[in-house]
Parts: sequence; structure tokens; C-alpha cells
Amino acid sequence: MQGVPAIGAQDPAARNRELYLYAGADREARLLDGARKEGAVSIYTSLNTRDSGPIVEAFEKKTGIKALLWRASSEKVLQRAVTETRAGRHAFDVLETNGPEMEASYREKLLTPFNSPHFKDLSPAAFPKHRHWVADRFNFFVVAYNTKLVKPDEVPNSYADLVHPRFAGRIAVEAADTDWFGAMVKGMGEAQGLAYFRKLAESKPQIRSGHTLMAELLSSGELPVAAAIYSHAVEKLILRGAPVKWKALAPTYARPNALGLSPLATHPHAALLFADFMLSPQGQTLIQSRSRVPSSLAVESTMNKFPFEMIDPVITLDEADKWDKLWSALFLQGRKVTRETE
Repeated sequence: MQGVPAIGAQDPAARNRELYLYAGADREARLLDGARKEGAVSIYTSLNTRDSGPIVEAFEKKTGIKALLWRASSEKVLQRAVTETRAGRHAFDVLETNGPEMEASYREKLLTPFNSPHFKDLSPAAFPKHRHWVADRFNFFVVAYNTKLVKPDEVPNSYADLVHPRFAGRIAVEAADTDWFGAMVKGMGEAQGLAYFRKLAESKPQIRSGHTLMAELLSSGELPVAAAIYSHAVEKLILRGAPVKWKALAPTYARPNALGLSPLATHPHAALLFADFMLSPQGQTLIQSRSRVPSSLAVESTMNKFPFEMIDPVITLDEADKWDKLWSALFLQGRKVTRETE
């Protein structure tokens, strides 16, 4: 094939890297031909099957390539990928999960850079400096409220409004949002940030485990306000007609969910083809149709039209003990932080 480097004698990692970075005019045809010979792609993801299923089905219909999907919590996705790789097994081709676990995968050398023609459409926030993974969707931390329980003139316009006496005992806080907490404190300045969260703790918020549960409790009227909740969890309830709304307060923080490719993928053409699909307008529209926040700016969404900042993975990977201890002392009466599994 003219213009394609001779790669037969190279080791698998070098051969895959060349493929992942190839940008010739015949790129798409080359990927389709190679992927059809490979026949399948192995994907490890934490995206629930209600949302990942339609995406996989659309990919299979478009390409004729079988997608072998293994779904578990983000922690288990990372654990399995690390364990298999250390044992010399290269079972996954694609990882798709939460940003901190993707960053840990990069540190474990489980990922390698790749290119896609759809990179040009993505938010700049989708790319870490090292470019070994790229965000395909975002989780935004927003304030949400029940419209029957919170009057229009009471809706919070700032985080300072959440510590107003009217909300004492009426606000819910997710029991394990320590990365959001760390980002907020750092953003405010540590002294000022910790002082703010002490005030929030003194207002005796309700502590709940799981953003989906908090959204359901908001919908049923058991909770008036959630201090930090995923916008997509609320958006799904809005589409069902629930009396809930969400609002992005400044600063708004996002946790990326991202995909990356194995340097030793056994189905490298299919892996890159799947990455292209996920980042394409078709894949990103499917993500948006599941009330998720797409990373592509080429897909119209009401869920990302505000300034936001990414939560630094360092907070989760290197500073977790610090933020867990502070959070536990403020909100959990010293109990261990236990995270939701999705």
C-alpha cells in the first residue's frame, strides 16, 4: 500500500502505534479492511448497559464488526486491565471509563496515543497533556432542585446561597464526592474553601450515597436541593416529566469519562475504528441521546453551554487520603468514604 511504512518486522506495540497515528488518505479503508479481518473488538467499560448497548449496536450495524463488551465499575475495569496486562494477557483493545481510572491506566502504561479525524471537533478540555486518552463524555457537577419545593426566588445563584439559613437541613450532599470537594477547595483557596465547607457542614445537610439515588429523591420530593449532582442524572428525570431542574454554578467542575487504546491490542484496526465511531458525530449524538454530555462541540447539547473546569486527576490519584480525611471529618463523622460503583 503506497505511503504505508513497512511494519512487518516490528514488534506489536510499534506496529500498533504506527497504525494508531497513521493519517494517510486511505486511512478509513485501511481500518475497515483490517477490522473485518480481525472480526471483533474487545471493550472494557463502566458505562451502564442501558447506555452502552445502543452505542455498540450502532457500531456493529455500521461496520459489521462484533463488539465484545465487558462492563463493570470503573475500579474493576482498571483492576482487570492491570491484572491481565501484568500477567502477560492482552485481552482488551479499548478502555472506556472514568478519567481518574484512565489516568491510572496511563501511569500503568496500558495506553498509547492515537489520532482521529474527529479530534478537531472535541472540546480542548477532552485532552490531557500526554494525549494517551481522550474524553468522549463529561460528568458535570451541578446544583439541582425540586421545583415544587424551591420557589423561583429561592433558587441558588452561587455556592454561597447554599449556606443560607433557608436551606438548613434541606440540602443533600453525596457521601463520596471528595474529588469535587478537593477541586472546589483548591479553586477557592484552601483556607477559604475549607471555611466554606465547614459552614455547609454546620447547616446539617443530608448525606446520600449515589448521584442516581439523589436524583430520584429529588424527583419524589424527598430532597429539595442537591449541592452537587451529575447533570445527566437530572436531565433523564426532566425528560420523564419530573419536577426537577439543574443549574451550573461558577465554578462548575467536570469529571471526564474517556477512552484509550491498548498498545498491544490484538484487534488494533477494530479498536481504532471503535474510537473513531465513539468520537464521530454519530457516536456523540448517541451519547447525547442518552442524556449524557458529549465531548464533541459538533453535537448540539444544552448541557455544556457554560464555562467549566476539569477536575485534576491528581486529586483522586495522589491526594485521595487528604481529601477523604477532611471530607469524612466534616460530613461523615469520621466514617470511611465509600464510593458508588458506577
